[in-house]
Amino acid sequence: MRSDSIPKISKDLCNRMLTDLENARRPILEAIKCSLDNSNYSPKVGYLTPGDKKVRTELNVSSVQKMSRAIFLLEVLLRNIDTGAVNTKRELYYIAKGEVKHDPHLKPLDFQDQSESDSVIDFICEMLECYREDLNCYANDRGGQTYSNQLVVTETLPDGTKAVVDLSSLGTSPFQPKNRPQSLQLKAKKKIDFCLVVESEGTANTFVANGFCKRNNSILIGAQGVPSNAVRGWAKLIQDQLKVPIFFFGDLDAYTIQNIYRTLKAGSAASLIRNSDFSAPDVHFLGVLPEDIKKYDLSDYPVKETDVSEARALKKAADALKNDPFFQDKRNKHLSKLLEWLLKNKRRCEQQAFFMVDPRDPTMPEKIIVEKIKKGIYL
Repeated sequence: MRSDSIPKISKDLCNRMLTDLENARRPILEAIKCSLDNSNYSPKVGYLTPGDKKVRTELNVSSVQKMSRAIFLLEVLLRNIDTGAVNTKRELYYIAKGEVKHDPHLKPLDFQDQSESDSVIDFICEMLECYREDLNCYANDRGGQTYSNQLVVTETLPDGTKAVVDLSSLGTSPFQPKNRPQSLQLKAKKKIDFCLVVESEGTANTFVANGFCKRNNSILIGAQGVPSNAVRGWAKLIQDQLKVPIFFFGDLDAYTIQNIYRTLKAGSAASLIRNSDFSAPDVHFLGVLPEDIKKYDLSDYPVKETDVSEARALKKAADALKNDPFFQDKRNKHLSKLLEWLLKNKRRCEQQAFFMVDPRDPTMPEKIIVEKIKKGIYL
């Protein structure tokens, strides 16, 4: 949705509610249901898309606070659009509390903690089918730390001026894109062979310090666990603008495959309205793969099912095989088989295990990664 159309759509919505109230009808708000049971997946699209299910909120005793809060925060957000001001979710929480403090009539709408105001902002976005950035609201997302000797980034600033960053001039300092990278234009100084997304930001930093980007015409990104919207949008931008192959290097465990890699590749059920701009369908899973353990004699270890987080990851993986349309699609059967292997064997191998192959050669993990890419040893 174009952000300049949001005020009109919002005004129409509020007018309908007012008309319903004046005619003794209960107003109803509808929003896209952002959950797995309303998620569709098509390999032609490459990411999770919303189905037809809606969340309907009708005015009654139990919903009056939710609906009132939605209109209250919508007014605050529309004011930002009108003035050009921007805020984080945290700031909006305190702005809302400030409004309540200065107007006692608003006390029933007060938020006890930020999670309450966050959920209302998300509901507004799902209702208007827009991104929170369209409402001048920015989460505290940060893009993956990015390194390259070949990449030049041009950002168009709000006043129309442009800022140009040549990543090769940053030394070992990373470039970190903002959480809506669509205003960035990318250019390669010379052909870039691949982009490597490393799950561990620390390991990505190690690769850079050991000369990875000097020896390879590449882009290297440290993702830091579950990818934020900023990381996902950045990977999408690289995929679309540079047309370079993208590879994900992370741990071999159920959590990484389902929560980290799938989110990077196909988005998430919680952000169905965002996945088109915040997922990179072409990204490959480079490893760690089960065959890497045997080939390179890597240390792995059993998953402790007594550990709450490990047990939860295994349960979610089993649920994903049954209910997640991404893993159920036949074109992703190789990833489903990988999840099945992890559930059956209950083993785990960390990406840093590659450092044990030749402990006296700090570039050995890099050599293995490049060899795997050249030989097509990835999913």
